[in-house]
Amino acid sequence: MKLPNKVTSYKESVLGKFYPILNLLKSQDMYVYELYKKIENHFETIADFIDALDFLFALGTLDLFKKDDKEVLHYAL
Repeated sequence: MKLPNKVTSYKESVLGKFYPILNLLKSQDMYVYELYKKIENHFETIADFIDALDFLFALGTLDLFKKDDKEVLHYAL
């Protein structure tokens, strides 16, 4: 997980990657793959995307629920 420091800027860190995720999820719930495809250009690797999701889950900002036997991300705030 990239945190901001002398070498890694805020924009390149996991904290800087929250905005594209939360911006899309504020308007609608999405499947994880669908969300990734829409914002993959903001992430260098899929691991960075997963790190951002993990961090948002830990903060209680995202919620996961089942819809049509698939898991859907929901903006929880």
